[in-house]
Amino acid sequence: MAEALSPYKELLNGVGIPQFNAIDGEAVNQAIPDLLNQLEKELETIEYSLCNQAKLGINPQWDEVLQPLQQIGERLRWSWGVVNHLLGVCNNPELREAHQKQQAAVVKFTSRISQSKAIYEALEALESQAAGLGKCQNRILQAELLAMRLRGVGLSVEDQPIFNQLSEELSALATSFSNNVLDATADWNLLITEEVQMAGCPQSLRELLAHAAQQKDHPKASAETGPWLLGLDQPRYGPFMQFSESRQLREKLYKAFITRASLEPNNNQILVTKILQLRQKKAALLGYKNWAEVSLASKMAPSVFAVETLLEDLRSPSFTSCIKELDDLRDMAPEATDLQPWDVSFWAEKLRLQRFNLDSESLRPWFPLPQVLDGLFDLCERLFSIRIEAADGGAPIWHSDVRYFKIYEKISNELLASFYLDPYSRPGSKRGGAWMDECLGRHRLSNGKLVLPVAYLICNQSPPLGDTPSLMTFSEVETLFHEFGHGLQHMLTRIEQPEAAGINGVEWDAVELPSQFMENWCYDKKTLTSMARHWKSGEPLPEEEHTKLLLARNFMAGANTLRQVHLALTDLQLHANWHLESGISPEQMRREIAKTTSVLPLLEEDSLLCSFSHIFAGGYSAGYYSYKWAEVLSADAFAAFEEAGLDDELAVQEMGQRFRATVLSLGGSETPQQIFEAFRGRAPSAQALLRHSGLLN
Repeated sequence: MAEALSPYKELLNGVGIPQFNAIDGEAVNQAIPDLLNQLEKELETIEYSLCNQAKLGINPQWDEVLQPLQQIGERLRWSWGVVNHLLGVCNNPELREAHQKQQAAVVKFTSRISQSKAIYEALEALESQAAGLGKCQNRILQAELLAMRLRGVGLSVEDQPIFNQLSEELSALATSFSNNVLDATADWNLLITEEVQMAGCPQSLRELLAHAAQQKDHPKASAETGPWLLGLDQPRYGPFMQFSESRQLREKLYKAFITRASLEPNNNQILVTKILQLRQKKAALLGYKNWAEVSLASKMAPSVFAVETLLEDLRSPSFTSCIKELDDLRDMAPEATDLQPWDVSFWAEKLRLQRFNLDSESLRPWFPLPQVLDGLFDLCERLFSIRIEAADGGAPIWHSDVRYFKIYEKISNELLASFYLDPYSRPGSKRGGAWMDECLGRHRLSNGKLVLPVAYLICNQSPPLGDTPSLMTFSEVETLFHEFGHGLQHMLTRIEQPEAAGINGVEWDAVELPSQFMENWCYDKKTLTSMARHWKSGEPLPEEEHTKLLLARNFMAGANTLRQVHLALTDLQLHANWHLESGISPEQMRREIAKTTSVLPLLEEDSLLCSFSHIFAGGYSAGYYSYKWAEVLSADAFAAFEEAGLDDELAVQEMGQRFRATVLSLGGSETPQQIFEAFRGRAPSAQALLRHSGLLN
């Protein structure tokens, strides 16, 4: 008789869409240990069967190794993935404590699977039968073998426990790093009570800051009379730096932002050093010179030198361009002003207004979120022949902000996928930034039933205020399109091998291709016309405003590119060349790099590494360069549409179907190079990126 599942087990049983609101710290502490015990027994059964086959000289079959292994991995990914998801969007002390309590056991079991000799030997035996496997199966097999090697399957009996302890420590440190950034961001607030200190701030920002004050013991705060509460979350920080005429307050806010998580009680400085040290130790145990080599072993870029070459190709022209851009800002500023980092956004906005007559804040009323979604969905219907419909109430949610949608084939009405959209910033409980993650991946169950993809799409844009919808900055529009590009690759996949479906199995430095590709459409006239309508009058964005957006697209491109190069090169060099015996700290190494990647000198208190979550708490360690590597692919992919003719609707639709059939459908079943060439008909070229960025001579 099957064991009856407790309510807690049912909440984290690895099946279907989670019951988010019912999953709390107690559920995690009860369900995760039971799940791990069950999965351990299933793994032992698989290993026992494989060992017996090996003794009898029987060759293992795909369905005897990869399929059961995938089922175990998927149940753990689903269950622990829900916990991590909730930690990112509904963070609270109880959930944190439960996550911390169970994390080591989850990492330990993950290592247990990755280091199973019986499974590794069975995979090697399958490799000898490669001729009988399909292209996708061979890709999956090679990826699994490499992943197991990188997770220590080949280590000695003495080294493996050391390696596993390092993995557990690194996982805990990454969580602590992320929590420190979240807390440091949420804890810093500055109450503004004097009207003169709000000079230059647009009405939308005044309303947002007054609303923040209302949530913090000032229920009578108003946009007109205050008080106003400043914070370090992007919807408040970014516009204030852009529009505030108070140089003193901009300086204070900027310095608070660049010192996030560098001071007690949320100090990441020691964590930065420790994470780098532990990664270096893991690399040494695996036989690599440094962590950068470990990272690149599973990526598209062939070597550290190849990445450095790309970054230098971008650094040189962007550095020259950035010098000119900052000189232009100095010409705008008063003669007595010694241009400082907290001045750049402010004077850039002034120069943008003067040069293009483009007021970025005045564009907000034309980009209400509901209308932007309609435009995005219309674009996807044009390009990919899909229909997207709201399905609110059709699935459990974790917050009242969250919406739910379904995607159908336009012609056949076949249901393809669904997704959640959590669009608004919630400082204190939701981590900053924007991301796409997997709720469910496309795969078939053992009974043959097809499971359709479900995606999480998370943003942190300005929330609605009263009767006013979320009025988006153009940058927030681009971010939404970016994350939806990731979602499309996850949701439109046709691969049913879960290890290669959607974004799975796609090399990390190619995974940004569809996301960055989608950003280009924000500037497309037809797309812009369909989504840019005034939230009150319904009037379309005036033609001259569209023209201004196009003209201003590469405004400050040198500075923006140089910053990305600085971050990518810092990440790469820290993981390739820094070690404790270097005689310098990680921050000092970053400052050396900044001499050729930053035109303005770094401030003494600048502690950016302490909030660099991408590389210390995310998946981008020695991989931040991926944004630029993939941007070469995405720019070249969009150039195919330009060459076909953006005004030729039939050509655009035909190219869209081709993009869907290759980049969006094939996932990790082939190499990114093969998939790109199948779409483009040739190898990628960097010329389109340099042209789009305005960096060609």
